[in-house]
Amino acid sequence: MLYASGLAAQDMPYARRVIDTLTSNIMWGRGYTNNGMTKAATYIAGEYKAFGLLPLDGKTYKQQFSFSVNTFPGKMDISINGKSLTPGADFIVLPESVGKKGTADLTQKDSVTFIDPLQRIVVVLKEKLTWSVAQLQDAYTGIEVSRNAIQELPERISFDIDNLLAPNFRAENICGIVKGTKKPDSLIVITAHYDHLGGMGEKIYFPGANDNASGVAFLLALAKYYAANPAPYSIAFICFAAEEAGLMGSKFFTENPLISLDKIRFLINVDMVGTGEAGITVVNATEHPREFAVLSQINAKKQYLPKINSRGKAANSDHYFFVEKGVPAFFIYTQGGIDAYHDIYDLPKTLPLTGFKHLFNLLNEWLVTAMF
Repeated sequence: MLYASGLAAQDMPYARRVIDTLTSNIMWGRGYTNNGMTKAATYIAGEYKAFGLLPLDGKTYKQQFSFSVNTFPGKMDISINGKSLTPGADFIVLPESVGKKGTADLTQKDSVTFIDPLQRIVVVLKEKLTWSVAQLQDAYTGIEVSRNAIQELPERISFDIDNLLAPNFRAENICGIVKGTKKPDSLIVITAHYDHLGGMGEKIYFPGANDNASGVAFLLALAKYYAANPAPYSIAFICFAAEEAGLMGSKFFTENPLISLDKIRFLINVDMVGTGEAGITVVNATEHPREFAVLSQINAKKQYLPKINSRGKAANSDHYFFVEKGVPAFFIYTQGGIDAYHDIYDLPKTLPLTGFKHLFNLLNEWLVTAMF
């Protein structure tokens, strides 16, 4: 057998170290300022090399590509009704916003929206602040403000926001492989995106512990194991950049593949696997009923996870463009636990990793049982 109960438990300290590293301020949210994404790419490539993975193309672990992205590297100052607000905790700037400095009197448009149409300022009150990434810059400045941050309706705003549209931001997919001992031309692919949202201004970054430092830690733990215990078939490990910018890394890979896509027996994409109290969900389960049935049967026998939920096709992570090219794939994420998502509270100290070792052992056993 290629799996062993307790294997993941032994590697839990390693997984924690990976998550702590990827969420540190050195990585700055693994995004578009302070070289955060580049630093994360270099770290992951170093882990591949330390394990003994081969570059997927036989030359380098890094597959470079570029795209446009709107960034916020500098000033991020907002005050409403004379009260200074804290970035990330009290407000976020909409990712497509243009930088602007000044003051404005706001007119109420509806119960949550306040505007200055001449200066093209929009303020929206929100129960929860959730940030994202935009590839393009728009002609207005949008600010979402937490309802808990101000006591009265916003009437006057002062703002000093810097933005920089990067038309050719360079990013890298990190691609390695462990050659199979008997069927090296038959491929299993494990994927996870390593990017997150980066920083908003000079002082605030989004750690992205669950999304998706947890998935990278899971992928690296599998890579470490299979590098030491090669399977009969080859296993490729790909960490994608720019998932948060619109699945850009996986899209580029499928359009410029380093392996023949028709040789992929199955692809497993992991994203947000840091919880597990409520089990896992498997996207594309309805598309591959035999493989899903085997996964469910193993879990029923071993009681690894409390529940495995079936879901149909969805374009919600890096598996999508592979599926569109005819590659059979599952996208797996855990459920339950923390509800931090795309905010400054997705921290390693609050990430329980409840189902981490159980999912690790379940997939190890499934790779043996379902594939050959």
